[in-house]
Parts: sequence; structure tokens; C-alpha cells
Amino acid sequence: MTTDRIRIFDTTLRDGEQSPGCSMSPQQKLVMARALTELGVDIIETGFAASSQSDREALALIAAELKTPVLATLSRCLPGDIETSVKALETAARPRLHVFLSTSPLHREHKLRMSKEQILESVHTHVRLARSYIDDIEFSAEDATRTELDFLTEVAQVAIAAGATTINLPDTVGFTTPEEIRNMFAHVIANAAGSDKVIFSAHCHNDLGLAVANSLAAIEGGARQVEGSINGIGERAGNCAIEEIVMALKVRNAFYGHDTGIDTRRIVATSQLLQRLVGMPVQRNKAIVGANAFAHESGIHQHGMLRNRNTYEIMRPEDVGWESSQMVLGRHSGRAAVEARLRALGYWLEEEELALVFEQFKALCEQQRVVTDIDLQTLMHGAPVQDGYRLASMTISDVGQRANALVELSDPEGNRVCETASGDGPVDALFAALSAATGVALSLDSYHVHSVGIGADARGEANLSVRHEGEAYEGTGTSRDVIEASALAWLDVANRLLRQRQGSRQAETSNA
Repeated sequence: MTTDRIRIFDTTLRDGEQSPGCSMSPQQKLVMARALTELGVDIIETGFAASSQSDREALALIAAELKTPVLATLSRCLPGDIETSVKALETAARPRLHVFLSTSPLHREHKLRMSKEQILESVHTHVRLARSYIDDIEFSAEDATRTELDFLTEVAQVAIAAGATTINLPDTVGFTTPEEIRNMFAHVIANAAGSDKVIFSAHCHNDLGLAVANSLAAIEGGARQVEGSINGIGERAGNCAIEEIVMALKVRNAFYGHDTGIDTRRIVATSQLLQRLVGMPVQRNKAIVGANAFAHESGIHQHGMLRNRNTYEIMRPEDVGWESSQMVLGRHSGRAAVEARLRALGYWLEEEELALVFEQFKALCEQQRVVTDIDLQTLMHGAPVQDGYRLASMTISDVGQRANALVELSDPEGNRVCETASGDGPVDALFAALSAATGVALSLDSYHVHSVGIGADARGEANLSVRHEGEAYEGTGTSRDVIEASALAWLDVANRLLRQRQGSRQAETSNA
């Protein structure tokens, strides 16, 4: 069966949820399924119904509300699994039963202890059983990319004859290469009887970082369904990232000649929802949905962007859900970017004035990573750049189930400020004490600590994402003590906010 449209099979709620630390409750799965429906995915794999009561409850919640997408559940080639899955799918408006069986020599010998003949018989028996209950049956040949090509073709042919409507040839362990998987799909489609009557699907894992590349190659080989997850979450190194495969097909449509039914403007919102639900943020340089995906700090890049955005962007940020590109002003920014931002704020400077402000801008960049509009306004109104609050000392102690923190700070005028606070843990207490000392209230979204360097020179770096009056901010702090690094990261944000307040007041006074 051929079509120019690529079906998107989302397995965020099944394979994605199997990623360590990414499990979701039935209610959380429903929230995510709503977002996936709005995104426009064709099939939502809701879980593995026979494996847990939670997965069955999630499927029931989703099926009761969502009628547009196909809802699938995974099942082993076992009568009990199939019957449990069929019962779980009873209320789905568009049910799909997804049965699988391993086919590679390694799995046949060590996992299943089955011969080729037994594999073929099991595929025939269980696909036919599944089809006797439900019309939409997907069969997956687990570890297909490490299966003998002729045997894999025979397996697909048997599954088709038994009633499968979709044949999935997964790269279960992320082992294959684009050329290999392209040839595998082309061979099976060309040689399996009845292949023209079914959809072939690719399910690629990212163990070698090739999941998206392999999925694109599978499309070239004839696959017309791609399976993946939002943000690429999943077992081990994850799955094909749906946002990446979708945008690759959209941006390079002239090359691939295929598109999807995805509303790409909802990609970022869907990605951010998943991050909140499972508590797994994506790295800043993640394609499409990372915070830096459309951010430019290098002076050379900013100069090109000011002339023509196509010089350094191959897609519009608005097309995936970002508000706009970001011209991040930092130590790598050039004069052209600073001048452009000043003009956008209403300041038109002569060459000598611009040179002076740019020199002050560079000095400010030594104190903070990012220079904001308020920072620029502060520079323009001649206010001295203040260092802000500095950490003088801190003491953390445990009292039963609670922690107490005492902090001593040096304020911008050089005065000493001391405050204490308690919290559910040392970091919670520390942040509460810092808030009391500075008068800045921050709502914590995420907090991470990791090591920088090795051996005796290693330091701890703390990174946090916070919100203040609805706006998101990020802070970083580094120290040999991770708690001190956490305090410095919090103060990094607080001092920036205080400088913004100062700049706003001075701008208002000047305008008055």
C-alpha cells in the first residue's frame, strides 16, 4: 500500500514511559493523550494492557474521551495477553491490537528457545487470533534489523496472510545504519506476498544516535508509518523523536516528497507538557524543542540573522511553537546585535555613544551570562552596574524531618543581611532563606547538580529553572560545595531580577 502521507504512531505512553523515571499515572497519560490528539498524531499506543492494571485504567480513561486517534495497546503473542488486550480495547472508537514476537537468531536461541518453524507458527496463530477480534492488527518482528533477511520476509508474509494490516520492522536495539534499514524495507516489501495491501512501519531506537536518520531511511525504503515518542524518550537512549522526524519531512519536503498530519505549531507546547509530567527536561541544544534551538549569541551569526534570518535558520521558530528567534546578548555578541537591540528599545546612538555603551555591555557580560533589555536600559540611563547580593556564609542543619538554613549576604551597598528559614530539605531551606534575605520570590521548576571536571579539580555546578511573576529564568552557580553552588545559582537569578527592577525605575524616572 502506497501513500505520500506518513502516519505518526506515538509510543510516548508505552515505550516512552518505560524510560527510567518517566512512568505516568493513568490521569497523567490522559492529559498527555489529549495533547497528542491536538498535535495530530494518527495512532496513540496507550500502554501494555496485559502488563498492569494501571495501563488498563489509562486506556479506559483515554478511550472514554478521545475518539479521533487510533488507540493501540501492545501484546505478546500469547492467547491470554491478546484476550486481555481485546477486553481493554472494547470502548475504543478506533482500536488497534499491536502484537509482537522476536525473530532474530539471538532472540530465538537465548530468549524464546524457539526454532524458525515455531516462530512462523506462533505468528500465524496469534495474528489470526487477534484479527478474529479486531480488524486493525499491527504485527512487530522484534529485533528485525538483526534477523536474516529471507526469514524476516517470510515472517512478514505469514503475518500478512494471517490478517495483519500493519507490519512493523523495528530496530529494537538501535543497531542498524540508514543504508541497511533502507535495503531491509525495500527487500521485504518487494518480496513478501501481500505487501501492497498493508502499511509498513519503522520503530527505531537511538542507541547509536541514528533513530531519526534510520527512520528517514526506512521511509525511503517504503515505510509509510513511523513510530516514535515526544522528546525521543524511551528505553535506554530512547526512540525516534517525533518532533525531529516530522520537521525533517516538512523542511526537506522537496527531497523526501512526504509529509505528516501533525500540527507543527503545537510541537513545543507538547514537548514542554511532557517535560512537566515526567520531570525530564530536554537539553538546551535539543533539536526543535531545546531552549537554544532558535537562539543566537555569536556575533557572526547575529550579524547574519539581522541581514537575513535564513542565513542561520532553516525553519521558522513560529512554525514549531516558539514565539520567535532569540538574539541572546552575551559575551560572544557583537556590536551590531547590541545596536539592533538598542534601536528596538528606542535608542539611536552616535558612533562614540555606541562604543561607550558596548564597552559597558562587555563589562556586564563578565558578571552574568545573559544581558536583558532591562540591563541595556540600565546602561543607557547611566546607572552604575552593581554586583548585587554576594554570599558571605551559610549554615545548614537538620532538625528531625526538617532542615534549617542560615544565610549571611552582602547586599549591593555592602551591608550585611542575615536570615534563617526551614524547609523540607537543605536546598528547600536554603532557597527560602535567600528569598527572605533578598526579598525576591522565585518558584522552582527544575533543579540539577552535576560535576564539572575530574579528580581533585572537580567542582559542582548547579542549574535551576525558576519562575517570577509568570516569567521563566535560569541560573547557574559553581563551587566545590554543591549546596554553595545551589545558593550561587539562586542568587544569579535574584540579582538579575533586582537589576531589572532598578533599570525599570530609572527608565520611568527618565521618561517622567
